Amino acid sequence: MRIRDENRHQIKKAVIYARVSGKKQMKNGDGLGSQERRCRAYAKVMGYSVERVFTDGRTGRVANRPGMNDMMRFLDANRDDPYVVIIDDLNRFARRVKVHFELRHDITEAGGILELPSVRLSDDAEGELREHMMATMAQYDARKNGEQAKNRMHARLCGGYWVFPKTIGYKYVSGHGPGRCLVPNEPYASLIREGLASGRFQTQAEVRRFFESQPAFPKNKYGRVTAQRVKEILTRVIYSGYVEYGKWGVSLRDGYHEGLITLKTHQRIQERLNGRPVAPARPDLNKEFPLRGVTSCGDCGSPLTGAFSRSKTGVRHPYYFCHKRSCVSHRKSIRRADLEGEFTKILETMQPSHGLFEMVRAIFKDAWEMRLEQINNIQKDCQRQMADVDKQIHRLVDRMIDTQSETVIGALEQRVEKLELEKQVLAEKIGTGTKPKHTFDEMFELALEFLSSPLKLWDSGHLALRRTVLKLAFTKGLVYDRKKGFRTPENAFPFKALEGVFGGDCSVGAPGKIRTPDPQIRSLVLYPAELPAQASRHV
Repeated sequence: MRIRDENRHQIKKAVIYARVSGKKQMKNGDGLGSQERRCRAYAKVMGYSVERVFTDGRTGRVANRPGMNDMMRFLDANRDDPYVVIIDDLNRFARRVKVHFELRHDITEAGGILELPSVRLSDDAEGELREHMMATMAQYDARKNGEQAKNRMHARLCGGYWVFPKTIGYKYVSGHGPGRCLVPNEPYASLIREGLASGRFQTQAEVRRFFESQPAFPKNKYGRVTAQRVKEILTRVIYSGYVEYGKWGVSLRDGYHEGLITLKTHQRIQERLNGRPVAPARPDLNKEFPLRGVTSCGDCGSPLTGAFSRSKTGVRHPYYFCHKRSCVSHRKSIRRADLEGEFTKILETMQPSHGLFEMVRAIFKDAWEMRLEQINNIQKDCQRQMADVDKQIHRLVDRMIDTQSETVIGALEQRVEKLELEKQVLAEKIGTGTKPKHTFDEMFELALEFLSSPLKLWDSGHLALRRTVLKLAFTKGLVYDRKKGFRTPENAFPFKALEGVFGGDCSVGAPGKIRTPDPQIRSLVLYPAELPAQASRHV
């Protein structure tokens, strides 16, 4: 039902529509309130009775908005009693010409009349031209504001500042630089650091299960962490302290925020993600059967599984058993207490004496000092490599200036980007290689405590820590024979090294220093990634 201009004076009822650009503006500021007050003042002057107020916190570039949809349904339900729709300004109504006239048509068809406090809209040629010009200006202002905002964000991003919505593990704060800057947000930052840098997880599925096991980590309404969320965390370079945004042509550069991991660690993660797929850890490895999947059947070599058996009295009894049909031990139960009790005895044998550990500590200390002496040489070598990379970049830039081929220029640009990334990695090595991040005691005392008694970690009862013991203490899976028990396990290198010290020939050099002829023990300290520092801090 269309209302002619001469019949407008008969309508005495009105609704008000107000809009701001986002939900944040609805909570902060008085944009909606000021629009409503101006529209109510106009309604009072015109003698209209305001029946309803509809609001939106959405962009004006689309027609599908909750508040607008509610108003349209209200007008459609009251076709027989038409209303005036009062809007403070046309840019509050729509920000695109197409959307403006689409909504204008819907209001007219529902019997409503659009009015503004400052401009009179009419159906004649002059009114139509004026409305077209105002709608076009609203669209122009929206696009111009968007371009200016993008230019400011681009300039800030080039300066190393992250400008997009905060990502999990960080939060925006003021006072750490010009404008708001990212800072680690605990406890999420520590959880992400452990998930990315600990080296405990081989697949995305394992990382996801680790995040889901942490009560503090944010989850969706179903209490899950989605695979998409995990992939974003694993692939975002922002967690290494750098920023990059290829869509805007912003190459990798130092970020004005603290990284949770190193750039080298981030690169290793990308290589692993893009490399050969790794079978995920089984989700059914639970605390009821911690040795399931790790211990193999002594008859056929298949991994043992575990389950509960219910007696006639209703009591549940846990058992391990082999599930391979062709095996002679198929479905023949092994009491959980027997199998895990024998495993505990194995761990008890992996506890060297106190005197031996004093000797090992002195060896580690000596090798630690040797490592410090090597740092200066490593730093000088990195500086030489950086100088070579700079020369290569300058030569490539000179070739780009001389050539006219777009194909060659594109290939040279890709090569320069790779060299710039290599340069960033070298700069990070120089920055982190000047001195150790931690003292000798911080690096090794807890690790030595773990090596002295992995049984402590096992007795904690925590599934993740028990899996850590199995991963660090043995190089191969365990084999269990129903009649003879566990076969001799293959101990991991740290425990073999301790056995070598205990039974080997250790020579004493200069007073106060103990040296070992075994180069593997020295390499264990020179490359402390072999040590279970992440796990031993739980002891």
